[in-house]
Amino acid sequence: MAAVYSGISFKLKSKTTSWEDKLKLAHFAWISHQCVLPNKEQVLLDWARQSLIAFYKKKLELKEDIVERLWIYIDNILHSKKLQDLLKNGKTINLQISLVKIINERIAEFSLLESQRNMCAVLSCCQGILSTPALAVIYTARQELIVALLSQLCWLACRRPEGAMVAQLFEVIHLALGHYLSIQQQQVNPRRTFGEVTGHLLQPCLVLRHLLSGGTWTQAGQGQLRQVLSRDIRSQIEAMLRGGTFQPELLSSYKEELLDQQQGDTKIGAMKNLLAPMDTVIARLVDSGYCEPCLHAAVTANSVALLYKLFLDSYFKEGNDLLCFQVLPRLFGCLRISHLQEEQLKALTTSDWTTELLVVEQLLSSVANNSIYNIAADRIRHGETQFHFYRRLAELLINHSQASVPAWFRCLKALMSLNHLILEPDLDDLLASAWIDAEVTDFRTKKAQEALLHTLFQTYVKLRQVPRLFEEILGVICCPAAEALRQPVLTSGPSRVLCECLLELPPSQILDTWSLVLEKFQSLVLPYLRGDADMALKSLSLSSLLHCIMFNMRSLDSSTPLPVIRRMQCTMERMLRELVRPLLDLLLDPQGPELELWLQKVSDSALLLSYTWAQVDAMLSINCSQYHSVSGALGDVAVEISNFPLLLPGVETCHWKKIEKFTAQSDSLGRYCLEQLYLQKMKRTLMHTSFQSEEALHSLKCDAAYILGSGRESLNRGTTASWDGQVGTVSALTYPVAHWHLIVSNLTILISYLCPDDVRSLASVLLRTLPVSKAQEGSADEEPSITLEKISSAILHSPLFPEMQSLHSAFLMCLTEGCSSILCSGTQSDLSLLNQQLPWLFEKDHMVVALWENRFAKVGPEAVEPKGEIAKNLLSLVKSDFPIQLEGEQLESILGLLEVISTLQLDSLLTPYHVHYFLLLLSMAITKLGSSCSSSLTLKFLMTCYRLLGYLQRGKSARSVLKIMYVSDIFEIILTSLFKANSRFSVNTDDPSWLEFLQVIGAFLEQLMQMLVQVKLSLVLNFRKIIGFLHKLYTEAAAGKQVENQNPRGQQLLLVSLTKLCQVLGPFVRERKQQHEAPGSLSELLQKAILHTGALLQLCWAQGAQGPRLPSVFIASVSTLLEADVGQHSRHRTEISRMTDKVPLSHTAFYQNVYSQLLSELPALAGDSQCFQAALRFLTLFFWAPELHPKKDSVFTSMFHSVRKVLTDPAVPVEVIQDIEPHLGALFTEMLEVGTTEDFRMVMRYILQGLDISNMWKTDRQAILSAVTLTKLLLNCPLDGEKASLFWCVCPQIVTALTLQNREACQEQPVSLAVVGPILDVLAALLRQGEETISNPHHVSLAFSILLTVPLDHLKPSEYGSIFLQVHSVLFSILQCHPKVMLKAIPSFLNCFNRLVFSVMHEGRQKDKGSTDDLSVVIECARLVERMYSHIAARAEEFTVFSPFMVAQYVTEVQKVTLYPAVKGLLQEGIYLILDLCIEPDVQFLRVSLQPGVRDIFKELYNDYVRYHKGKHEGERRYTV
Repeated sequence: MAAVYSGISFKLKSKTTSWEDKLKLAHFAWISHQCVLPNKEQVLLDWARQSLIAFYKKKLELKEDIVERLWIYIDNILHSKKLQDLLKNGKTINLQISLVKIINERIAEFSLLESQRNMCAVLSCCQGILSTPALAVIYTARQELIVALLSQLCWLACRRPEGAMVAQLFEVIHLALGHYLSIQQQQVNPRRTFGEVTGHLLQPCLVLRHLLSGGTWTQAGQGQLRQVLSRDIRSQIEAMLRGGTFQPELLSSYKEELLDQQQGDTKIGAMKNLLAPMDTVIARLVDSGYCEPCLHAAVTANSVALLYKLFLDSYFKEGNDLLCFQVLPRLFGCLRISHLQEEQLKALTTSDWTTELLVVEQLLSSVANNSIYNIAADRIRHGETQFHFYRRLAELLINHSQASVPAWFRCLKALMSLNHLILEPDLDDLLASAWIDAEVTDFRTKKAQEALLHTLFQTYVKLRQVPRLFEEILGVICCPAAEALRQPVLTSGPSRVLCECLLELPPSQILDTWSLVLEKFQSLVLPYLRGDADMALKSLSLSSLLHCIMFNMRSLDSSTPLPVIRRMQCTMERMLRELVRPLLDLLLDPQGPELELWLQKVSDSALLLSYTWAQVDAMLSINCSQYHSVSGALGDVAVEISNFPLLLPGVETCHWKKIEKFTAQSDSLGRYCLEQLYLQKMKRTLMHTSFQSEEALHSLKCDAAYILGSGRESLNRGTTASWDGQVGTVSALTYPVAHWHLIVSNLTILISYLCPDDVRSLASVLLRTLPVSKAQEGSADEEPSITLEKISSAILHSPLFPEMQSLHSAFLMCLTEGCSSILCSGTQSDLSLLNQQLPWLFEKDHMVVALWENRFAKVGPEAVEPKGEIAKNLLSLVKSDFPIQLEGEQLESILGLLEVISTLQLDSLLTPYHVHYFLLLLSMAITKLGSSCSSSLTLKFLMTCYRLLGYLQRGKSARSVLKIMYVSDIFEIILTSLFKANSRFSVNTDDPSWLEFLQVIGAFLEQLMQMLVQVKLSLVLNFRKIIGFLHKLYTEAAAGKQVENQNPRGQQLLLVSLTKLCQVLGPFVRERKQQHEAPGSLSELLQKAILHTGALLQLCWAQGAQGPRLPSVFIASVSTLLEADVGQHSRHRTEISRMTDKVPLSHTAFYQNVYSQLLSELPALAGDSQCFQAALRFLTLFFWAPELHPKKDSVFTSMFHSVRKVLTDPAVPVEVIQDIEPHLGALFTEMLEVGTTEDFRMVMRYILQGLDISNMWKTDRQAILSAVTLTKLLLNCPLDGEKASLFWCVCPQIVTALTLQNREACQEQPVSLAVVGPILDVLAALLRQGEETISNPHHVSLAFSILLTVPLDHLKPSEYGSIFLQVHSVLFSILQCHPKVMLKAIPSFLNCFNRLVFSVMHEGRQKDKGSTDDLSVVIECARLVERMYSHIAARAEEFTVFSPFMVAQYVTEVQKVTLYPAVKGLLQEGIYLILDLCIEPDVQFLRVSLQPGVRDIFKELYNDYVRYHKGKHEGERRYTV
């Protein structure tokens, strides 16, 4: 055969053989072992190569599909495992340069878009070569080949290809960059590298980096490029550019070029022709021919910031400050904004400005972060070179204001941070364009503006020149301008900044600023107000400024120097006399139409200053005893009504009436300020000693009524506007919000003086303005603002709301009226008849409903009829035809009100409200629903009603309901209505919403019966009626008389009711038995309930409950039934767990059938936690009853195998097994308590089988996990005697098996954390519980080998936190429980512990990008490390010798990273405890032996230790006895 195939090489070269046959022969020759050719692999590769070369050199004509198949053939060879094995074994395969050149030529064609044929195959060949080191040498040996390849690949990517080849292309680029970087690092000729990078790679790489940064291929919808690969390629490009253009050897050339230094003879040979590297780079950058014009500007801008960063990374060090600056103007000159003419600059769009300003911001940030600008050095040594550049930049920014661009504000902030003198010459223009005249609406832009103003104000606070700054601000405000176009001066952002600034100022500067504003107001604005709208608007701006200054200054007190107090008093009097009263006089004598704009704004200004003055005057009077108010002292002895405070001193009441009349014409700031003045008047009145007099009370009520009535119409109209909380921004649009905010903020003062009608009005507004949905509450990205909905929601959730009884009561009444009106709108009969049937729907007062309770209470328990009147009426309505029917829209409306009710504290309602709400909710729950109500909406409505009823009946007034209705009547009403509604439901019995509904109904019924048991009110009577009613329902269901009861949903409802009855009555009867009370009647009733429940369960079983899976309701019911049955046949509590009296149970065969079914279904039930829990409960109870056990099979063995099926079932996720572990543990505890030693041996045998290493080799993870879980369950069970001895005898085998399993799991890629985590948990538990029983130290030491193999890097935050905790738990178990073993293996212990420390450092390092959302996990891990350090330090004798090495390892690792402060603080606190163990020679040893960089870190650490830790603890020891 060999002879036959040896002729293949001749056939391949033969011209007579068709190319189809040649390709087939070549393919066969490559894969066949029977084809023997000398150097076969090289021959076949050369044949394909030569064929392609001949084709591309026009020496051979081939069809396109043949060419493509030749490329694919070469690709298959390059990627074949056979070739890799040959190369691994040392065989040499030569690719020949001609093939590589052909590949480069093809990629060049692709990059020029001349042809796209065979692109994928060529790229795949290239990838095959570059990914195999033995083949890639052909590129790395010829540097010009890899440069050409990389250049063409980048140009190809810059054409933005799409489709499947994108990922392949970038994979090849990634490989090519990796190879070029390795060559670049070995290159000894810097000029060559610089030339290659700038000549061939700079432009395509910059374009490619820009496209990658913009997410061109990683956006949603593309999904072709992995984020990680994109990030890696960008990093490689940056490394390549830095290594090529900014090499250390080029520093002298950059200095010569940028600093005009004449190097002369110092030039080194290779450097002499490299005269202007910076100009070369910039020329290549600004060259417009290498990419599309629309892309060029963005590429240039993004590249400028990158190049400056790379330059600083390479050359920035002390002494190079000027050099690093000189690059800045050169690179800035590449941006369009630096050189375009005025007209061209105006033509730039906002997007263009944003791009360029972001780059300027990055450049300025680099200057600031690297401290390149030293003001003194620049002025003394360099003639203010830097300052002049920054001044030109500042002029450019201010002259071309871009207030809609956040980066514009940030650039100005950076310049202000560098030196305030840069912006000071243009301070007025800066204030105008960035604040006073700026139109800022976007939230991000507002934050940037706020940051700029904060820096500006803080700078002038430090310079103590705030009055000078305010002079500029006032100049801008008062200069001629179109005031109507200006935004309010003090919106939330600037106001916050100004407040913070004012709090830091001393009183003298505050008073200077205050006086300055007063002077400007008096001289420039006040004389020209009449008839001038612009001046009126300026007055409002100045008033807002004055308000902010006066409200946010530090308050004076009795310790303030007297001159300051006197000056403050003079300023207050002057302001009242010379500003406030003249403004008010303008209002009293308008001389023109009353609705003119100027008059409205003067009114706003005057009333704002009046309110401000009154508030500050009151504050000063209270806090400073030496301040004497013009208004008179507060808290005088009893005074007459005429002496109660006026709104403002010197302004008579008749004048205020005129002002009130004027402000009432519009919603304005003036009206809001007048309300504030009345509120201030109320506060001053309350501070009088005679505030409880009749006159004072009358005054308080009038003032409160005015405040509430002033904005009533506006509140009734409502608004969707939001308000930022600043007085100066109150307008007609935001006035309703401001008014509502004022009322709600001061409710504790107002509520006591409001009449009942006003309180009801308040409650109505509160209900009307509550948010309809959570979407109305806003998102985190929006500016914080105040709306009507937010205010109302805040008061509803306030703990003070229930304390304001009048408002709370009125609100409850509004809710009942709202619900009642919706119910009445759905009535199908006469309202007068409905009033007789459901009178509580028409009551306007809760107290009337409470009278029913009193009336029924007087009759006494023997008179049943009056007490049953309401129940009888409701029951007849439910059985016949309920008079109310709600449709879909009505149901939605009532659900909205129920959502509001659910936020109230229903469990703390007083008796009248409790009874009323119970009847109202019960009426809603039994209301008939129309056909337009979907099943999901109906279920949601009913669940809400019954949840609220349950919440209500958990309250303190729950028993009051039993005074008007029997529990049995409520039970019957609810179930009757539910059975009638059931027929309209169109949901399956396994639908989650239906199961949740059953759970809610069951919980409420159980609660009703529990309450009955607790109050012990007519127990026998109520339970007899309940059982009789349920028996009737069961009988009808069994006989098929009632359709509602026959369907599966009806049967489940009935089953839930009977189950809850057994669940409540069973324990109660059992408890009465123990107390030796005669429970005859109740015991009989329980027996009936058990019989009915069993009969119904058997009926369900017969009708198909034993189908593919038992319903959860069925399992829960049968578990409850068995528990009640077992309890009924046990004489004592202890006998419930093990029945000794051989009284036969009621449904033995049925229980056995269910047992068999559950054993087979257990794995399928594991996904439903409640269902699985009920099944395990049944199995536990079944285990307690020996007479139920089958005679043939062992119950222990059957249950154990069933549990093993659950644990080994691959369909059951690991998370589910973790959730069900506690329930399995409870079952195992009972099983092991009763099981024999042989049963236990069987369990141990299966555990060891599961831990066999062959399972990992067979990838049978479920078998391993099941064995680990079983071990964990055993460890949680109380073992004693022979079973405990057997377990601990096998323990060494378990530890050894866990070690092997862990090693195999950690070798997998990715690591199987699902196996590693449980192994660590079991290991920790074994070590803790085996403290006295694990005798061989070797088995404890095996834990170290496990811990050293567990991965702690490349994990997700949640995985890292979990694995870290588990590793720490094992280490801590060794430290605490096996100290002798640890003493002999301290190095191993410290190795494991150091892995934890280093991993915390790695995870807790500050990253360039990314959020800190996961930092909490790392902080928790750092806290555990600190705790471990404290435990190590507590064992000083063992660890003293190792303490300097622990410190050395710590500082060596911490030097590599920059930690977050929170993480660093915790780790330092821990290492301080180890430093406590170090003696002076240890410290000296560390200072000498550590490397220079690490030594500095240690020095800093030790200084902090001495300063903060050692001193503190020495001080503590000094006072320790």
